[in-house]
Amino acid sequence: MEHKEQHIVAIDLGTSKVALVVVKVNGDDVQVVYYKETASAGILYSGVSNMVQASTPLMHLIKDAEESLNIKINQAVIGMPKFPIRQEVNSGKIEDRGEYTEITLENVEDLKRFAQDSYPLQSTEREAIYGAVAQSFSDGENFQIKEEDIVGMSSDTLEGHFKIFIGKRKELMNADALLTKVGISAVKKYFTADTTAHVILSDTEMENGVALVDFGGGSTSVTIYHDGIMRHYASIPFGGKSITHDIKSELQITERLAENIKMAFGACMPDRLLNMSEKVLHIIDKTTAQDKQVTVKYLSEIVTARVEEIMEAVLYEIQESGLAEHLRCGIVVTGGAAQTANLGSLINEMSGYKVRIGYPRADVSNSDIDGTHESSATTILGLVSAAIKEGIPTCAVDTDAPYQEVVEDEVEEETILTETEPEVADNLNDEDVASEEEVETSEEETTEVEENDSQSEKETKKEESSEKSEKWKFLKVVWGKAQTIGANINKVIDGFTGDEDQAEEFED
Repeated sequence: MEHKEQHIVAIDLGTSKVALVVVKVNGDDVQVVYYKETASAGILYSGVSNMVQASTPLMHLIKDAEESLNIKINQAVIGMPKFPIRQEVNSGKIEDRGEYTEITLENVEDLKRFAQDSYPLQSTEREAIYGAVAQSFSDGENFQIKEEDIVGMSSDTLEGHFKIFIGKRKELMNADALLTKVGISAVKKYFTADTTAHVILSDTEMENGVALVDFGGGSTSVTIYHDGIMRHYASIPFGGKSITHDIKSELQITERLAENIKMAFGACMPDRLLNMSEKVLHIIDKTTAQDKQVTVKYLSEIVTARVEEIMEAVLYEIQESGLAEHLRCGIVVTGGAAQTANLGSLINEMSGYKVRIGYPRADVSNSDIDGTHESSATTILGLVSAAIKEGIPTCAVDTDAPYQEVVEDEVEEETILTETEPEVADNLNDEDVASEEEVETSEEETTEVEENDSQSEKETKKEESSEKSEKWKFLKVVWGKAQTIGANINKVIDGFTGDEDQAEEFED
């Protein structure tokens, strides 16, 4: 059977970053063909707060993907906000089905929809049900039956118990309005707690008990699995952005510079930094002519204090779930802030659970595209994985444009990191996080960035006659972007040495 090629598009609207992924699906062949993320704006707790600000970075990503792949994106799957969410329970029951009537998956889904639709919301204008997860079923005689076991059984009674997750209706409406503003629509919205877990956790972890902590930019959530079922979800309005704000306030610097310093040198547990702890960061503020100095150890103390506060709230939620004693597989930490040095050790010391950092499984992120193997990509890969499994229709179509030969003038410029440098913080890689190894950079080193003029200024059209049997050929217009300097960010940090007299310099 011949399969039709499809493009599935997913968008992750995060507080710190917005990301877009395009996956090409042809039967069982699934390939990530595009992934990029950039600094977000107008997003709070993964919900749209400022439509105008949020539309600009998203529009840039969509246009870049379209030009890179020669497609036109018309819809995408997106995630629902992670905070605030409240968790409730509801049940549904169907009687007099017929004594020997087989229970089908459709019967189970119908019962789930009934449980969602019949739940009495406090205000239908302000609230919306984000999702429901089956906890157990009964056939009238047997109880605590799992969903995969109840399907296929015969009974005249079907009863189900569900966890209902409720959020703000306005957040969903804002997301729709944002996509409309950038020229696309939402084909499906997913409650990301469950979709993210299925691209990180193993079946063994879900069966034996595990807590998945998603340490995002604006919020931190905890999702608990036991017996293969999602049993509990909670979120708090603190995340990586809170750490950045603490650094900004304590050092009296801009938020952009605070984010850069956090990504390059932020670490937990200052006592474990060894020779790094006494290194000095020298911050030069050209606007006030006042220099600031801060040790990496003191920076670590700021980071550690906020992380401990966040994790105390997470551990409280784990205790409230009633499953604290059933987490045999411990805690898995994912999200953008999961790469903070010594984070796993700190959580282990605070909780006593074994801890690992959660990355996308190899069968999900089987791509050579940068970023798809990082913990920050787990949410968006969970969205696209769920969409493929559900059979979501194609989200893009191939463009049919005449052949154009593009002439590009390459321009190389040297740029030095300043506190107002756009798009830097969100492209720092894991190697930029402070470690026990000494990092040295030359005072004369700079990062070369290729910048291209706007498309209207750099493209020259050239029509070429050919035989009718030839196919039009397309060339991608490579749009150089300043955020590509992420992989080399350490090059722009001057003068890092082991002597206190020679201090680390940041240009503010």
